[in-house]
Amino acid sequence: MPRPHTPILSPARIRAAALALVDVDGLEALSMRRLATELGVRAASLYSHVPAKDDLLNDIANEIIGRVDVTGFADGWRPGLAAWARSYRAVLAEHPNMVPFVARGPARRDASLRMADAVHGALVGAGWPPREATMIGAAVKYIVIGAATSSFAAGFSDDAQLYVERYPHLNQAHLLRQHAEEVDNDSFELTLEALLTTLDAKHAAL
Repeated sequence: MPRPHTPILSPARIRAAALALVDVDGLEALSMRRLATELGVRAASLYSHVPAKDDLLNDIANEIIGRVDVTGFADGWRPGLAAWARSYRAVLAEHPNMVPFVARGPARRDASLRMADAVHGALVGAGWPPREATMIGAAVKYIVIGAATSSFAAGFSDDAQLYVERYPHLNQAHLLRQHAEEVDNDSFELTLEALLTTLDAKHAAL
């Protein structure tokens, strides 16, 4: 009798399956038992590749953040910040259910620390004091995390009567869902440009 086929596990396959599960059902749905079922193995088999669920999530977050582009700082601190913010948002937007975990901070994740190091180094190299550079990095993160977590425009009802009858100043709000992507993108750009304009003035006064 041939031996039953046992799926071959690898760290990459485990991360991919876990991320697919989180993308569909959220962070709360991920457990080592459910992941093992998805992979067609016993839960015990996973532990030889990853010690615990948090270690797995850190590995996934590391992989995601590793795709953020920080090369724009070669063109200067301002275009670098803009390019970094847009790339950061785009990468997180691909996996919104992972954003709450990523938002906790870099911990010991290599990709997150390399990203922070690149940003901080570029800002300090451009003349920003270290404290200011830290605050700028944090400010961009706040904008990006907020934009990647949810859609402002998509959160409105498309029932026009709801607004006409009770909220007259929102009489066009029922149209927001139809243009959610455009509104959200433009709102992100407005916030980013406001930050950069403020920083231009501060940098000129250094």
